[in-house]
Order: sequence, then structure tokens, then C-alpha cells
Amino acid sequence: MLHKIINLTVRDVRFPTSLEQHGSDAMHTDPDYSAAYVVLDTDCGLKGFGLTFTLGKGTEIVVCAVKALEGLVVGKSLQEIVSNFRGFYRLLTSDGQMRWLGPEKGVIHLATAAVLNAVWDLWARAEGKPLWKLLVDMLCTDALKSGWTKFKVKVGADREDDVRRCRLIRQMIGPSNTLMIDANQRWDVDEAISWVSKLAEVKPLWIEEPTSPDDILGHATIAKALAPLGIGVATGEQCHNRVMFKQLLQASALQFVQIDSCRLGSVNENLAVLLMAHKFQVPVCPHAGGVGLCELVQHLILFDYICVSADLSNRMCEYVDHLHEHFASPVVIQDAHYMPPKDPGYSCEMFESSVKRHQFPEGDVWKLHQNK
Repeated sequence: MLHKIINLTVRDVRFPTSLEQHGSDAMHTDPDYSAAYVVLDTDCGLKGFGLTFTLGKGTEIVVCAVKALEGLVVGKSLQEIVSNFRGFYRLLTSDGQMRWLGPEKGVIHLATAAVLNAVWDLWARAEGKPLWKLLVDMLCTDALKSGWTKFKVKVGADREDDVRRCRLIRQMIGPSNTLMIDANQRWDVDEAISWVSKLAEVKPLWIEEPTSPDDILGHATIAKALAPLGIGVATGEQCHNRVMFKQLLQASALQFVQIDSCRLGSVNENLAVLLMAHKFQVPVCPHAGGVGLCELVQHLILFDYICVSADLSNRMCEYVDHLHEHFASPVVIQDAHYMPPKDPGYSCEMFESSVKRHQFPEGDVWKLHQNK
């Protein structure tokens, strides 16, 4: 069966997490965790589900960008796409006019990720496999025990308060567990070096996003300065594309690669980054949380372990216990570990009831919020 794509729908789904400041940090003080949620319909009734993560305002812009890509997807068969997936990826990212809005970054790339995530989900469902298994089977069939041992703390708003909180957390978790700190791009280069040096006493494994995600040489300077303190640099959740990852790796500007399942051009581009990270022997520790990012990225880390790195040393995947109840195949965590998903697809499908309640601005949740 060809599984011809006959329709694409995209909806603006938002959760009012800003009401209790869930997910807030020094830079993003009032995020409403949201998604541009894509559904692909086929002529045989099979559906593909995809999304890209946003923070509320501006999701409607990503929705418009997805609609602008619709004509490149509807009418194609799944067989046509996967038989030349590289060509289909290029079709979406290299349109002679729309690529001007990127290229391969920003809103248009977020939209591309949502569409491609839905295509990958559709393919995995058509094969009756979870996405990680589909990826593994494409290449080969190769081949921590209990409790949470790794913790991350947001820093960057107030230096003395950061010292106080990090000392407290280090005392709570003990010397043998892992502590990471995350500045969410708060500092310039010199400020990052000074601030993190002050926090060296709590022995953080890494400083995440210490400065602008575009400043490759700045990251290299920070990494070099912090190396004698035993503190690495982690970044990537807002890295635009594979080219920037290549330059970060070439410049020794990061010691931990943080891929994001929606910031890059879906599975296609993330596979390229996984292979580059392996070439440079830099561990991949994906960014997750938000809406659906844990559900998505679990497939990528399984593929990385089984087919690329075959190594768990210095590797971890971020997890936040938040909003999973809205997904048909939510992540399963046992003893602080992701369990391999078994349902076919890319784990993107949301319950229709959740989508309707949280669709912006007409969903019941937002009507209630606006009435207040």
C-alpha cells in the first residue's frame, strides 16, 4: 500500500504553564509550554503525528510556516518520500523562495521539524515499529541501576543565590552524584567564565548554554578557560543546524552535545549530528522536557546507543515529569531510566481531548484563562 498523504492539519496547542512558572528560568520567565501539532492523513486511514515545541506566543507563526510547507507534502506517497528521504528533506529545506526565511534555522526550520516528525511517525506506524526500532533495522541489529543520580540546576539570575542553592543541592545529593548547571544563554563570555568559576566548588559536570547559542568561538573560549576546573560546556538545544554543530565540534567548543528533536530538521538532521559527535568522540546528552520532547528524543538516544556509540559513559538524557499525560504513548521511566517504547511510531500522538482543550485560543483551557 502506498499510503498517499491526502491532508495535513496543524493546530496551535498551548498549556498555561506560566501560571505556576513551570519551566521558567533566568531568560524565559513566563513560558507557556506549547506545540505546533501536525497530523498527516493518508488515503488508507493511517495517520502520522508530529510536533515542534514552542513557548506560547509565536506558535501561530510556526503554524503559518507549517501551512506554507503543506503543498510540498500533500499528494506524495510515503513510499515516494522514504525511497529518497534525503531528497524530500532537501525539498522542504531548499525551496528557492522559502529558504530565504532560514535557511535551515528559525521558524521555518521549526515548522520543517514538525512536518518531518509526522512523516517519520507515519513511516514507523506503517512498518508497525517504534521509531528507534525502525532506525536500528535500517542499519543493523546490534547490540544505572536504581534511582536518580544526575541533577540539573538553573543559574544565572543572581550569583550569590546561585552559590547558595548549588551548595545546598550538592549537600543534598552528596559528593558521588552528578550536578549540572544551566544558564540558558544568560551571560557574555567573560561573565560566564567568572560566574562558573565561582561555582566550581560544587563540582558541576557542565555549564549548559553559558552564552549566545550562535557564538561558537565564545563557547570555545569558555570551554578552554573552564577545562582546568574540570567543568565542561554543553550546548545544542538551540543550535540551528548540523553546520553549527560541526563548527562547535571542530572548535572544541563543547564537551557534551545536546541535540533537540524539534530544533533541527527532525530525525534526518539529528542523525547527521549523532554521527559527527561519534567521529569527534563527544558524548550526546539530549535536551528534553517541554511538550513531547522526552517522547521524541528517547528514540534517538536508543538509536545512538545501539547503532552509533555503543557506550553509556558520560551519557544521559534530560527528563522532566511534565505533560506526559496528554500523549497516547507517553515515556515510561523505571529506576530513573527511559524504557524502550514498544508502540509503533515516533510517540508524537496526543489525545484529541487534550488537543481540543488546549488549542489556542478557542480551547476550553484558554477560554477559562481569558475570562479570568
